[in-house]
Amino acid sequence: MASKGVLYIVGTPIGNLEDMTLRGIRILKEVDGIAAEDTRRTQNLLSHFSIQTPVTSYHEHNAKEKGGELLKKLREGMSIALVTDAGMPTLSDPGFELVQEALIDSIPVTVIPGGSALTAALAVSGMPMERFVFEGFLPSRSSERRRRLHELKDEKRALIFFEAPHRIQAFLSDCLEILGDRSMVLCRELTKQFEEVLRGRTREVAENLAKSPRKGEITVLMEGAIEEGKEPTLLEVHQALEKERARGSSLKEAVRNVSHQLRMSRRKIYQQALDLGVFTSISNGERG
Repeated sequence: MASKGVLYIVGTPIGNLEDMTLRGIRILKEVDGIAAEDTRRTQNLLSHFSIQTPVTSYHEHNAKEKGGELLKKLREGMSIALVTDAGMPTLSDPGFELVQEALIDSIPVTVIPGGSALTAALAVSGMPMERFVFEGFLPSRSSERRRRLHELKDEKRALIFFEAPHRIQAFLSDCLEILGDRSMVLCRELTKQFEEVLRGRTREVAENLAKSPRKGEITVLMEGAIEEGKEPTLLEVHQALEKERARGSSLKEAVRNVSHQLRMSRRKIYQQALDLGVFTSISNGERG
């Protein structure tokens, strides 16, 4: 009896094809077949790296039927690579059921790490993310989405979401109402030509998007519920002061506004403004 094949979980670039790993390219060339969420998008990747391995579709709508076919091939000794449109399979993408069935059937499963919007957004955010909760896509139905946000209202760990561009305004509106005006980062089209990272508070980011709607893949990172006695980071204070300076606020006005916004004492805000050098010119009337 032939030994069982290997199921490879292969991460692919989330935008820039140069992010594809050398090991990932090798595995895609060596396996007997590739199971792809969207064969057209995967063919673009394969053509770029001159990979001629046969491709078959595997997505949420045919997972049950196609999963059985893939498992049969794996049992017969064929090796299969599982890929999604972009990023890591099984992470808010198809593949979990196939991996689970393979493990139950004692079929070896190996991961080839690659691009992920989650880790890319974490790295570029500039927010403290030692502990976080990944929620993926919240329900598209408003009532269900709002119910989940209410459940997350007191979560002290940072929150990370994926969201579609046509729902982002409704999502941020619900976040503002239920979670409050929190510090957040919105990452759009990471690694692609029109990559954008918006940093600010929920209301500010929502107003920005309302003025100029965006397209593309979106990842949202949001601070968790404020713990008693916890103060904003130096980066948050710096960003808030810079925005006040850009609006033309005096040091006194900026300290007052940022103190109210970040719920931090005016004395500490004032001292950090001096330390950071955001307001380089201070009149005698604004000292102390």
